[in-house]
Order: sequence, then C-alpha cells, then structure tokens
Amino acid sequence: MQDESIAVTVDRLMQSPGGIMIDDFRSYLQRSFKFYVVLFAVGFSAAFPFTKQVISWLIEPQRLPADVSIIVVTPVEFLLLQLRIAGAVGLTLVVFLALVHGAWKGSKNEAVRSRLSELDLRVPRPAPALVITALSSLMLFFLGVFYAWEGLTPMLLEYLTNDAQQAGLSTEWRLSGYAGFIINLALASAIGFQAPVLTTVALRMGFVDRKSLVMY
Repeated sequence: MQDESIAVTVDRLMQSPGGIMIDDFRSYLQRSFKFYVVLFAVGFSAAFPFTKQVISWLIEPQRLPADVSIIVVTPVEFLLLQLRIAGAVGLTLVVFLALVHGAWKGSKNEAVRSRLSELDLRVPRPAPALVITALSSLMLFFLGVFYAWEGLTPMLLEYLTNDAQQAGLSTEWRLSGYAGFIINLALASAIGFQAPVLTTVALRMGFVDRKSLVMY
C-alpha cells in the first residue's frame, strides 16, 4: 500500500505543471544533445587557431608590471591553456544559444505558462523595451570587461607585484595562473555590471517591488 501511494504521488506530481515542465525539459535535452555537441565542436574548432595570438597578446611586455616574467612550468601548460580558451568559447556559444532557444520554447510551452500564471509573474513580451534590455545587457557586459582590463587588472597586478617585491620575492608568474586571473576578473566584472539589468527585470516581472528594493 505504501509503495502504491508513493507511485500515485509521483504520478500526480508528474501530471502537475512543474512535472510536465521537467518532462518537457528532459525531452528537449534528449532531442538537442547532439546539436549542442556539434555546436560546441564548431565553436572550439573555430576558436582554437586564434588562441596562440590571444595568449601572445595577453603577455606582451607593455601589459606586465616591471620586473615580471611569465614562465611555463610544464611542457603541456601552453597547450592546456589553448584548450581551455577554445573550450570556453565553445561553451559560451552553447550556453548563449541554449538560453535563447530555451526562452523562446518556454514562452510557447503551456506548462510554463500555467506555472507562471500560478506564481503571478508578469513575463515581458517581445517589444522594443525587450530589445533595448538585451542590447543594454550586451553593452554592460563589454563595459565590464573594458573596466576590468583598463582599471582593475593593472591596479591589482601592480599592487600584487609591489607587495611581493617588497617581501624580497621574485615575480615569476605561471602562464596559466596569469591568464586565468585576468579572464576570471574580466568575467566577474562583466557579470557585476549586469546588476542594473537584473534589477530592472526583477521589478518588471514582479519578483520585488520598489518599496522593498529601496529598503535594502
């Protein structure tokens, strides 16, 4: 009887809007898996030939603080960094297209609409405001990268270099660590610059109201 009641409960949950959404999402992944694998491979293959130029650009002497040298510790470190950069490009392409396609499919899914109706959320419809929001998000992304590259990165590298040299340490940085530091800092800055867009979307969709936002 207990097993039967669990089966009935599970079946009831799968018939709910949330369960239908999960089942539709699983079916979508099964249908699209090969496509996204091919898309990742295309992005990876297209980006890999340019990774050497990107790394060379990152380690140009004028971009480094004084008395700093970049070293390679292992024979495959340079190759692994190339693979990481190309993989990041392929993954970014997959995530971006998956989000766009998922949002488009979700807007037409009856289970998603039913669930949003239950939560009393207002989904922005395609309109000039939505296009402006997307363009603003893209502009803020590049602005965040520019701010990290021109402002944060030189300041932090100079501070860390001076701090190490004052302690009597030699400033030799691993290639993978240096490139990873710059890329992670740029991505963190780009994501941080999305705060105005996320706040606006949260207000438009009814997640928060203006009074609650002003309180914090």
